[in-house]
Amino acid sequence: MSNGEQDRKRIVVGVDGSRLSIEALWKARRLAAVLGCSLEVVTVWEYSISLAPPVPSDVWSPQTQAERTLKEAVGEAFGEDVPPDLKQTPLVGLPVELLIEASRGAEMLVVGNRGRGGFAGLLLGSVSSTLAAHAHCPVLIVHRGESA
Repeated sequence: MSNGEQDRKRIVVGVDGSRLSIEALWKARRLAAVLGCSLEVVTVWEYSISLAPPVPSDVWSPQTQAERTLKEAVGEAFGEDVPPDLKQTPLVGLPVELLIEASRGAEMLVVGNRGRGGFAGLLLGSVSSTLAAHAHCPVLIVHRGESA
């Protein structure tokens, strides 16, 4: 990687496959173009709380699930027009902790206001509100219909 690429600013986008995370990704691309930033798309897969933990197999694993979520989100947001410098980062762990860590050194962190879980009537989800309070950079929280 050249010094220019290492020094290039980046915008981190948290996606979970929800409609709002796709809108956040689309919005982040527009901002990255205006601000001269690269995009890093991060998805975090976490184990569900259950009596029996999921067992990774040749067919399924948290890593392959996270990679699939990223691929589908990028495909839905960009189709064939994927930014050439797009970095896709699948992670396994606690979403809030890993997205806060991913925000280090970023120009901005972009997320949807509601993910796949929780209560639809709330203005902010627990992840987006925690990120707004603890990220290491400014946070843009995209609400339904903002990208239209």
